[in-house]
Amino acid sequence: MATVQLEHVSKTFKSRKGDVRALTDLSLIVGDREFVVLVGPSGCGKSTTLRLIAGLEEPSAGTIRIGARDVGGVPPKDRDVAMVFQNYALYPHMTVFGNIAFGLKMRRVPAREIKQRVQEVARTLDVGHLLERKPGGLSGGECQRVALGRAIVRDPKIFLFDEPLSNLDARLRGHMRTELKALHRSLTAAIIYVTHDQEEAMTLGDRVVVMRQGVVQQCGPPLEVYNSPANRFVGDFIGSPSMNFLEGHLEDHAELVSFVAKVGRFALPPTLRDVAATPAGAGVVLGIRPEHVRVATPGTSPGGAASVEQQDFIARVTNLTVSVVEPLGNSVHIHVATSEGQSFVACAPPTTAITPGQRVNVLFDMSRIHLFAAGTCGARLSRPERASPAATGPDDGAMVADPQTSTPNRQV
Repeated sequence: MATVQLEHVSKTFKSRKGDVRALTDLSLIVGDREFVVLVGPSGCGKSTTLRLIAGLEEPSAGTIRIGARDVGGVPPKDRDVAMVFQNYALYPHMTVFGNIAFGLKMRRVPAREIKQRVQEVARTLDVGHLLERKPGGLSGGECQRVALGRAIVRDPKIFLFDEPLSNLDARLRGHMRTELKALHRSLTAAIIYVTHDQEEAMTLGDRVVVMRQGVVQQCGPPLEVYNSPANRFVGDFIGSPSMNFLEGHLEDHAELVSFVAKVGRFALPPTLRDVAATPAGAGVVLGIRPEHVRVATPGTSPGGAASVEQQDFIARVTNLTVSVVEPLGNSVHIHVATSEGQSFVACAPPTTAITPGQRVNVLFDMSRIHLFAAGTCGARLSRPERASPAATGPDDGAMVADPQTSTPNRQV
């Protein structure tokens, strides 16, 4: 059992075209038996972070500790970590038993103990009946279980997972997520897991670390990151469909503060009026998640909006055109657009009868909006009125850094 601590870690790769900064001033503590997920788009530095912890790369600056030990210069084999790769990396000429047992044999563990440990792990992962097969005769899910078994049998201090489910089909990926979550409860080590799939990050992690261009944008429990995104990038990246955004500015008239955009003027609830201190004329971005947008044909009530209409602050945008309807079984995603090119996505009940080409109105629940400063990584200026009970506050465990401003990370 051990913690992992990264202190102001940076990584720069040398190339003929100049230096490439992959990671910038990252400070992160992963607690004992904690499941932490690093998530972000390709090239954000999440896999580089994993390789630095494993010892496959050395940091350009900063310190990495596993437990109380500074592992700078310590080779991978001596760090007591186990890594599971995206491509499984199984030995094709060895049986399942041989693949799982390989690490133990390299450490000269007695044969009787190897057999016992391999059989225990095989039973846990439900591959006991496959021990005599070779990888060529296994399915993708079975190969993934064998790769997990090879890591688990070593009983390491830290598990590192580098997008281990990305090669599986959607159904099997969902099944393996459930198995990994259950498996984590029986392990005595921390897990650091890398993925580009935000749904995978939300369902697996005790904490989620959102990264962009080598800089951590936010770190916190999944629902906190979802309900209180630290900046516009996090709001856009976490959630499917992505958050809707409107660009505009604020106007303060006596007791009323309004958000003004091309599609209209929307009064802000009292809990959001503290953002009126934003300089006059400064760009502000309104964000609202699709589940807080309702769609209705002109002259009718929007499906599922009865409770919404009873609230004090509802914004209405009229005369939009439905461009795409995506039926998903348990819901319908409705894409609409204004004549000026502004688009929105709404999540509606599965019984909603809307077709492409229809003219519709949309309602925004203004108590659930987020306000951000202008820019791709504009910081959050507000929290929704009804935050998740899991959220501990806008600054508790949250951290923002915009790569464009070279603002350093804070420890998370």
